[in-house]
Amino acid sequence: MTAQPSLRSALEDYLRLRRALGFKLKSAGRLLGQFVDYLEARGIETITTDDALSWASLPEEGSAHWRAIRLSVVRGFAAYLHGIDATVEVPPAGLIRSGPCRATPYLYSAAEVASLLEAAADLRPPLRAATYYNLIGLLAVSGMRIGEAIALDSKDLDLERAVLVVRDSKFDRSRLVPLHASTTAALLRYLELRDELCPRRSSPALFVSSVGTRLWHSNVELTFTGLTQRSGIVRRSASCRPRVHDLRHAFAVNSLLDWYVCGDDVAVMLPRLATYLGHTDPKHTFWYLSAAPELMALAGQRLEAHLEGRA
Repeated sequence: MTAQPSLRSALEDYLRLRRALGFKLKSAGRLLGQFVDYLEARGIETITTDDALSWASLPEEGSAHWRAIRLSVVRGFAAYLHGIDATVEVPPAGLIRSGPCRATPYLYSAAEVASLLEAAADLRPPLRAATYYNLIGLLAVSGMRIGEAIALDSKDLDLERAVLVVRDSKFDRSRLVPLHASTTAALLRYLELRDELCPRRSSPALFVSSVGTRLWHSNVELTFTGLTQRSGIVRRSASCRPRVHDLRHAFAVNSLLDWYVCGDDVAVMLPRLATYLGHTDPKHTFWYLSAAPELMALAGQRLEAHLEGRA
């Protein structure tokens, strides 16, 4: 009787096969790696519906949509394994109702961002503190996705032109992200400190861990959660909790607020923001108009003034 492959090796085979067919599976690969970690930590050697559901339901404060995504990636892997081992259970479709597809964004105030930076500066060792301080700062002032930021290599920072090159991001799109002079100066200081504290690194990454490796998304999320707790930043409702991705939302909303306050033509400026954020279509950027009551109020005032002008 042929021994069945371990879950870890089976996962490698599954991802290799799917990627050979053209699927990138960046997020799915990361999630499935965490799922296998979860099973191995409990001495579990196969997949059952109960175990898949238990893992997919983490963390407890996660949205129904996020839990459905987690279970969905497990279903694909389980279906593959079931073809090799009939004892593997494939979780039924629709076991978790997806609910709304968008979480309510947590819009950080300037004071909260400053508090997060202060908490990051207190991390240990010094390189970890510098990495998270500059990573959070960059996310706050650029609106980049966290996945884009941790995927940056040192070569992607052009100090002379003050731009970052985001390569093969979401939807296989690349773009340039212009940087303010103060941001460029801060990143230069980080590079100098990084090279001093960790001259021999195993990764070409711009932002590195305390041992010189590229940051892992799961570790960044865990560290960020700890920073929000130290900063006294708490969830505002059952569906609105502070996430690292919400730094991107806050950047977009603040950009729109500034344009409204300055009297700029938001309809003209919005496609520019969409390009800057890496959206494939400005309609995805329009969603931010409903993300903050202040934006809805300003948009309403603009509409009212327009209608009065036509009267």
